[in-house]
Parts: sequence; C-alpha cells; structure tokens
Amino acid sequence: MKKADLSYEQHLITNEYSVLPGGEWAVRSSGWTVIQVQRGTGNWLQSKSSTQIETGTVLLVAGDVPGRIRASQLNGLSLFSFNVIPARLNGLITFEEREFLGRMAEQGLKVLPRNNPMALKLEELRGSQDGNGLFFRLMLLKLFLEALGADLKQVTVFRRNGDARERLRSFLAETPPEKLLETSFRELARLMNCTPRHLSRTFNESVGTSFRDKRAEIQLARARDLLANSDSKIVDVALESGYKSLSLFNMMFSRHFGISPGRWRQQNTLNRGRKSGTAGRREFRFRQSGKRLAVKSELRAVG
Repeated sequence: MKKADLSYEQHLITNEYSVLPGGEWAVRSSGWTVIQVQRGTGNWLQSKSSTQIETGTVLLVAGDVPGRIRASQLNGLSLFSFNVIPARLNGLITFEEREFLGRMAEQGLKVLPRNNPMALKLEELRGSQDGNGLFFRLMLLKLFLEALGADLKQVTVFRRNGDARERLRSFLAETPPEKLLETSFRELARLMNCTPRHLSRTFNESVGTSFRDKRAEIQLARARDLLANSDSKIVDVALESGYKSLSLFNMMFSRHFGISPGRWRQQNTLNRGRKSGTAGRREFRFRQSGKRLAVKSELRAVG
C-alpha cells in the first residue's frame, strides 16, 4: 500500500493506490482529495459512521477530515486519486472563491455514486489521460469544481465598492509576489480606491508588515535565488532584484540574513559541493598533503 508523502504534496497530479483485502488507506492532505474507486468494494470510515463504496464511487474529502478507506475482506481496492490545494491556485481563483472552498471544506465529505455525471466524466477522463499534461490537469480541476455544485456560481465576485481590506486581500491572493515589485505604493492605493494612509494601516493589519518591508522581503528572496542558481555577478544580481546601487543591496542583504551576498554564495556553493562529494575530495587531498609535509619535517629533524 502506497503512503502519502507529506514532505511535498502533489497538486492536480494523479496517483493510483492498491489496498489489500481487509486493508486500510488513510487520506492525508492539506487541501481536498478526490478519490474514485477503479475496482473493488469497501467502506469509508469516519468517526462512528461508515459509508459503503464500490467501483465508480467518487469521494471528495476535505483535508481536516480524519477518515480512512477500508477494503472488503473478499477483495482489495484499486483507487485513483488526486489532490486540489486551493492555496496553490493564487492568480486563478479570487479570494472569495477561496473562502468558499474553505467553507465547503467544513462539510468534510461528499460522496458521489457511480452514476453521478461527475463520476462518469472522471472515469472517462481516466481512460484518456495524457500523462498529467496541462489540459488533463485543467480538466481535473474543472471536474472538481463541478462536483461542488451550483453554489460555486453564487460566490460574490470582487467589486470595487467593497471594503478596502477585502480588496487588498483579494489583490494579494490573485497577484504573484513579483508583481508587487512593479507596483508603487501610490499606485496600489489608487487600485484599492483608498488613501495612502488608510492603505498603510490596512496593509499592516492584513499582511503583518509594512508595504516597504514586504517588497524588501520579496526582493531579497529573488536575490538569494539568483545567487544560488546563477553565475551572475553580485552587481547584476542587485540590479535584477530591483536595487539601484550595489552598496544598498549589500547592506540590506547583510541586515536581513546576517551575512554578505558574496559570503552567502560561497557557503551555498560549498554546501552543494559537499553534497556532490567534491568538497570531501578536496579535504582528503589536503590531509594527504599535510601528511607528506609532516613526514618531510621529521626527516629533516633526524638528519
């Protein structure tokens, strides 16, 4: 039986699981898990309740629901599954839609019989999957949303006459972090339809830091990625990260990480070398060299 690896949760990627007769499979995810029984019979066990499942049955399980699937004693189960993690849909769904998915998660579980339209579509999609390509993943997401029912269509969309805090939260949920580097504070205030003073207070309350500090955090994160994954000069990294001077970049990087950009890159390169074994070989050669020097010194002393 294959166990879920929670070190990195897969999102909109299909998996197949086999459960031996009488065996169990626990569902673990921070988002939603969609499961379809490909073959066999069993039960969904949750607290003191039990729901019978059979070939074709679809389960939509919210991440906080403590439940498990148990195969019948007569035959095992073959399961088809994928996860939907709303937090990874930023830029695709609105804040209100994400809030709706959160409210739906409170219901915990939704069971669709084998003759349900969504169950039939998912079974058809399984038979024509293209190795988890983009189109296939979009179809998985579409079927998941359809399974939640007509309530999703009633979600209130973002409107400019709403509360400034709501507008800001929607903007941050839908906008990639790098986009914030291209937006000035005054421009953001205009987009939020509020005064700069009100935006400053609202931003601190919503994000937990100031607009300036949040931008600096994003800039430094980008800089560290460039230092680790490119051979660009430090000055080019500074410019690419949005800093207009090398001295300012050095000061901000050192203040935030407690080390200079150049020194951080050296340590990062050294760590990569140790993982690949190259640093260990250099250290071995150094010890060998030191040993030869010690032998020569002893010979001189005897002579």
